Amino acid sequence: MSNPKILVVEDETDIRDLIHFHLFKNKYEVFEAADGQTAYDLTIKNKPDLILLDVMIPKIDGLELCSRLKSDPKTAETKIIFISAKGSEDDVVKGLELGAEDYITKPFSPKILVAKVKTVLKRGKKQSGGVISVQGITLDTDKRKVILEDKEVGLTASEYLLLKHLISSPGHVYTRSQIVDSIKGQNHAVTDRSVDTQVVTLRKKLGEKGQLIETVWGIGYRFREDEV
Repeated sequence: MSNPKILVVEDETDIRDLIHFHLFKNKYEVFEAADGQTAYDLTIKNKPDLILLDVMIPKIDGLELCSRLKSDPKTAETKIIFISAKGSEDDVVKGLELGAEDYITKPFSPKILVAKVKTVLKRGKKQSGGVISVQGITLDTDKRKVILEDKEVGLTASEYLLLKHLISSPGHVYTRSQIVDSIKGQNHAVTDRSVDTQVVTLRKKLGEKGQLIETVWGIGYRFREDEV
């Protein structure tokens, strides 16, 4: 099996070289781009498994590039991690809303970067049918049942869809609006508080396993990858 291919998009040479060094040391196949247009062309040509994408880059900025790639069926499944000096909550939310897997702020630890890369590459595509079983929680997506410790958990339709959305991609941070869109459909009028309320009730019904639904303050929620 060939090594995963990673495209590093960064206009600062020193940072690009640093990232390349640590990825290469971990046996990844690495490509580089210093601007958005080159990055787009390399993505179409080489089909990387993951893109490490700076936001403030020439020609096509990182946010626009992410938007283009995620809206194109040929590149929509390409995983993206933003790396940026812009680290406010609004910046992070904007990146995640565009479909990025994660958002790392500068300055960053190369070890943490590599760890996040490994985690994101392990994530598979969301399952649309069959059984999803993670850390003692089992979803039968055909029968729309949730089993915990050999007992069925009674969930409302929206609670079930919320859990299914989170558990399908452990570790992925979803903003509240992304959760709303997945459960209710686009343009459904709902407040952040209503999403928070759904999470509270879902946690209670899951008992100790409710701790697996983790709050990412100011952004949204994720299903933890590690045991509670």
